[in-house]
Amino acid sequence: MSVAFVPERLRGKAEVNQETLQRLLEENDQLIRCIVEYQSKGRATDCVQYQHILHRNLIYLATIADAAPLGTQKTTE
Repeated sequence: MSVAFVPERLRGKAEVNQETLQRLLEENDQLIRCIVEYQSKGRATDCVQYQHILHRNLIYLATIADAAPLGTQKTTE
């Protein structure tokens, strides 16, 4: 189960740390690999569930990034 699936009563209360973010990024990597594999085998309909999880994870990461104070975000230049 994705780390982005947090019970309603705990939402907004969990502390986001580097380990959690790294696990989420690794999970996204695996999801993308799964999606690509299914699509290359012509099984696009089978990868829909993985696309939904990936989408949810990306929205979660974007929400965290938007909520972070400007001074704490790392930039890649």
